[in-house]
Amino acid sequence: MSRFDGKVALVTGASSGIGAAIADRLACEGAKVFAIQLEKADNFETMIVDLCDPEVPAVIIDRVVQRAGRLDILVNNAGRMAEAKIEETELHEWRRTMALNLDAPFLLIRHAMPHLRRTRGAIVNIGSIEGLASNPGHAAYCASKAGLHGLTRAVAVDGGPDGVRCNGVAPGWIDTGLNINFVAAMGNEARGRLGAIHPLGRTGRVEEVASMVAWMASDEAAFVTGQIFIVDGGRTAKLSLP
Repeated sequence: MSRFDGKVALVTGASSGIGAAIADRLACEGAKVFAIQLEKADNFETMIVDLCDPEVPAVIIDRVVQRAGRLDILVNNAGRMAEAKIEETELHEWRRTMALNLDAPFLLIRHAMPHLRRTRGAIVNIGSIEGLASNPGHAAYCASKAGLHGLTRAVAVDGGPDGVRCNGVAPGWIDTGLNINFVAAMGNEARGRLGAIHPLGRTGRVEEVASMVAWMASDEAAFVTGQIFIVDGGRTAKLSLP
């Protein structure tokens, strides 16, 4: 018996990269997966919507529960990054980043909570090591991910008495399609330098993040809540040399 047999999961941002790996992993382990993404997929039910619209999250949760009768796992993975230094960040870019990276998870969680209480379900939020530190020109992204980490802890405290767990993952450099293309354009030397900043000597794979998410969503993590798990090959543990 697979660990998610009979359970229903909702994963946002599942069209590629980390989100696709999470959706695939949960589906392979028996979950009925509903995916919020930009294009249709064959192995789970897909809803193509704009999560920046504050009316959408309630519609999504209602649709999942109507179709499946329950909700056990909510994974908030959808996100965006607008690169600009703080004085160059336009207000509309700031607001759209917050709308997708922070408002949408808040609204999805708020509407999902009554259903997750009934199933004693689990929430996993995909944050970032940039919710703990920052790369240049990422003010809006960092602020949104730090906010998501805080929301994770708050939901864990509020949901705990009803058996609802909420945890987060803070990935580091993961080999998504976008990142792979970015590094390839810079050449092999850049790949070597990027690996060298990680104690494990390499960047991460999307499947490695999905494995952490699957564990957090499972009964194996039944006494784990309010935690942000860093999956970064040791990058944030390593001090820079002078």
